Amino acid sequence: MIVSPSVLSCDFANIQRDTEMLNTSVAEWLHIDVMDGVFVPNISFGFPVLQAIRKHTQKVLDVHLMIANPDAYLEEFKKAGADILTVHYESCTHLHRTISRIQELGMKAGVALNPHTPIEVLTEIANQLDLVLIMSVNPGFGGQKFIEAATDKVARLKALRERHQANFIIEVDGGVNLGTGAKLAEAGADALVAGSFVFGSADPVQTIAELKAL
Repeated sequence: MIVSPSVLSCDFANIQRDTEMLNTSVAEWLHIDVMDGVFVPNISFGFPVLQAIRKHTQKVLDVHLMIANPDAYLEEFKKAGADILTVHYESCTHLHRTISRIQELGMKAGVALNPHTPIEVLTEIANQLDLVLIMSVNPGFGGQKFIEAATDKVARLKALRERHQANFIIEVDGGVNLGTGAKLAEAGADALVAGSFVFGSADPVQTIAELKAL
């Protein structure tokens, strides 16, 4: 299991400290949520914070764009240090073009699906994707309750991947803890994003290790 702690839940006044703490953990990725207040009803951080985190870690930066018009910023996210760049299906008019451009820039390309969006929308592009991110909460805020239907959605996405002989990673974001994480792992998830569950625990490094063991 790949664990991608969400820095949206870290102590913003101590981002360097928390990044260095994550460096000591078994987490392979760091999940960076970028929100613009347009596509989702919240605003998080942008290029300066991403650049600052990049200076303090060699781990994969798993950047999740919850923004309108992501195409306008792909080059800037590459320059800021993104290794994986995930855009929302719901915000991309020409998804194939967007995915192609992300990969041309040397990043892994992912597509995120909101809870109401069926996996079938990815049928024609499945073989091009490096990652699919299933949202198990409505995007915009941390600490939300897990939407149970996401587990079956992961199982169906795994089946779609097999049918199309695709190789994308299945990642899940929202309400992940040891209980929901175990269900998602059984359904076929390859990567779990966890924010408040990690940073709100008494020992984040140990919590990450327990998630990785699922």
